[in-house]
Amino acid sequence: MLIDRAAALWSVDRGTLTCKDARISAGGRSIGFGDLVKDRKLAGIVPAEAPVSPAASWTIRGTAARKVNGRSFVTGAHRYTPDITRPGMMYGRVIRSEGYTGTLVSFDDAAARALPGVVVVRDGDFAGVVAPTERLARRAAAAVRAEWRMPSGAPTSATVYEHLKKPTSSGGGRGSAPFQAGNVADARSGAARTFDVSYRIPYIAHVPLEPRAAVAEWVDGKLTVWTGTQRPFGVRSELAAAFRVSEERVRVIVPDAGSAYGGKHSGEHAVEAARLAKAAGKPVKLVWTRKEEFSYGYFRPAGVIDIKAGVDAEGRLTSWEFDNWNSGGSAIRTPYEVPGQRIQFHASDSPLRQGSYRGLAATANHYAREMHMDAIARAVGVDAVEYRLRHLKDERMRAVLTAAAQKSGWPRPSAAGRGLGIACGTEKGSYVATAAEVSRAANGFTVERLVVVFECGAIVNPDGLNNQVEGSAIQGLGGALFEAIEFADGAIVNGTMARYRVPRFKDIPRIEIVLLDRKDLPSAGAGETPIVCVAPAIGSAVRAFGSVAAELPVRLA
Repeated sequence: MLIDRAAALWSVDRGTLTCKDARISAGGRSIGFGDLVKDRKLAGIVPAEAPVSPAASWTIRGTAARKVNGRSFVTGAHRYTPDITRPGMMYGRVIRSEGYTGTLVSFDDAAARALPGVVVVRDGDFAGVVAPTERLARRAAAAVRAEWRMPSGAPTSATVYEHLKKPTSSGGGRGSAPFQAGNVADARSGAARTFDVSYRIPYIAHVPLEPRAAVAEWVDGKLTVWTGTQRPFGVRSELAAAFRVSEERVRVIVPDAGSAYGGKHSGEHAVEAARLAKAAGKPVKLVWTRKEEFSYGYFRPAGVIDIKAGVDAEGRLTSWEFDNWNSGGSAIRTPYEVPGQRIQFHASDSPLRQGSYRGLAATANHYAREMHMDAIARAVGVDAVEYRLRHLKDERMRAVLTAAAQKSGWPRPSAAGRGLGIACGTEKGSYVATAAEVSRAANGFTVERLVVVFECGAIVNPDGLNNQVEGSAIQGLGGALFEAIEFADGAIVNGTMARYRVPRFKDIPRIEIVLLDRKDLPSAGAGETPIVCVAPAIGSAVRAFGSVAAELPVRLA
């Protein structure tokens, strides 16, 4: 469309124009993309089958092109939402209960109102303060005496798994229709051996470097909000609904977010900032505290996954029943060939807010499935890699699994006294296999080495892809080894960085990444899939020392 616009502007044939470095050129003339669309809408019809450049003609794609503004990130000059300032801007804080829920029953704001320049905002259960400085806003919030009524009898992190398997209040829910193949009942009744296990997946937090933040400004009945969201159009809709204005009167500007991992889809903080700004009559910046981020953000869903599998006399899978309660349906289907299958996701009533997380439910479903495949292979006396290959027809999956086995030195760990485990999977059109090497430690075990083989079609930027895979592997360590939200009596028990353990520098093992470049295939996403096999690979390796609990984080039994 840009080429067509330039061709019309210059009255030349579009075939004479070239596009490079954000400019359209012909002969000695050149014009930038920005000048072509300035003050005008760009609208047109994109053909369903656009021509694709062959790999032989690529000039930038497939190379490690540097990030255009990378220097500003490294030097700290890059601006995120908490760095935004507006003329006359004030600072807000929301008054909250000590837990993740509660009903406001009494409110004494006299001490806060006595502070210079402080505005107290109260609207039903919503209450907050606005002040000229961030320090004064904290002081004013602390001066408010609020009493909250907390719910009783809510599930805790110790009882939630039983709760999730209870029927939902709605009696059904998304994803309730099972996938079925073959006759599962006959396959199971004729099985030589059966393997039934229940796996538990805890809630985990996103723990972004930057907690939720927003700057809100009202001008002539129109609202502008700066916020580091992953879903700006959804946040605009939330703001429009909250203030009963048309979406045309709401603008959401998105500075880069200081990490999110699926945790910044919703716009509650943007709505809060806008409520405070409207009451104060001035722009307001609201930055959540770490405690607020833990208690009032949402979590990766907890879940219970029950698997019932059967094998024949030769150890080959004949039946596979897979029931996931609450954690989600992403990657729930098995890639392995099994004649009789029944696979189902069951919605649950979650006691905690829950939502998207890097990899969605693929991490939970891969953990349960790969741990179960590992256990069956061990029980029938077949090498774990060979057992998987016997049940795999997908050549891309076979390729990453074989490459991971070769790179890791399977089946022998690189040093005596260590265990070596492996897992493979696919999600969002890409494929991954991970091998983990662990050693015994005084308090359990230490992850010494990770080998990750990843294939996502044609590689656009090998350096960026390597970073994505490495970052996913490191984040996967947290969910595998440390991370689990603890809650009781309506409050998060470990909602601080001191008590909620994420991977530290000392926890990071040697990570070896192998990228399989398939220029014959379309590029697929790389930000999520590499995380899904870290936990089962570690769990498999730990089994070399004995049994392992069927839950995350992975623990020695």
